[in-house]
Amino acid sequence: MIERALIFAAGRGERMRPLTDATPKPLLEVGGKPLIEYHLEKLARAGVREVVINTSHLAEQFPAALGDGARWNLRIRYSYEGAEPLETGGGMRHALPLLGTDPFIAVNGDIFTVFDFSTLPQNPAGLAHLVLVDNPPQHARGDFVLRGGRVHDEESPRLTFAGIGVYRPELVAAHAPGGFPLAPLLREAMRRDGISGEHYGGVWADIGTAQRLATLDAGLLAAQPAAPRD
Repeated sequence: MIERALIFAAGRGERMRPLTDATPKPLLEVGGKPLIEYHLEKLARAGVREVVINTSHLAEQFPAALGDGARWNLRIRYSYEGAEPLETGGGMRHALPLLGTDPFIAVNGDIFTVFDFSTLPQNPAGLAHLVLVDNPPQHARGDFVLRGGRVHDEESPRLTFAGIGVYRPELVAAHAPGGFPLAPLLREAMRRDGISGEHYGGVWADIGTAQRLATLDAGLLAAQPAAPRD
């Protein structure tokens, strides 16, 4: 059982402005609660006990909204990156002292999914295990090729990285501190056949624009059972 997870929540959410001028994107509400709470609920159900949330933009809002995680039976710790986010790779490396030496789950704070985190491998066959989804309209070219349970950096037919994975600390531990993206390290590992993966065909959405946020919010509210009448 994987007991630690990282939620990426440090970004500025430029494409979501002006909403993100006052609220970090993972704290924007859909279906009556912040996006990030859906992750916390699902991680807790999957057996995760400690969650690290990396923060930068409007960082003080996260502990104010989420506290120490006790309401989800979690321990939440915050990895503050400073006034400027360190990107995905730099953010992951910065959080390693809080994540320990075992494989951990990492998930983007600005996606919505019903993916079952308990199905992820505890010991990935390589440096990481990535979850891939069908290409959404806004990302029709996809990211990576999945073949025989391994992920490859090839042209087609490609799937989209879901922003969900299991990572070994060794993927980023040797990199110099500071800001850097994660994708080049993953692609380098792929060239050595060092990344496994799976295709997830269930509910998943990348909340990259205000319109996508509104569409998801409307769908979740419509799916909620009506309150009983007196």
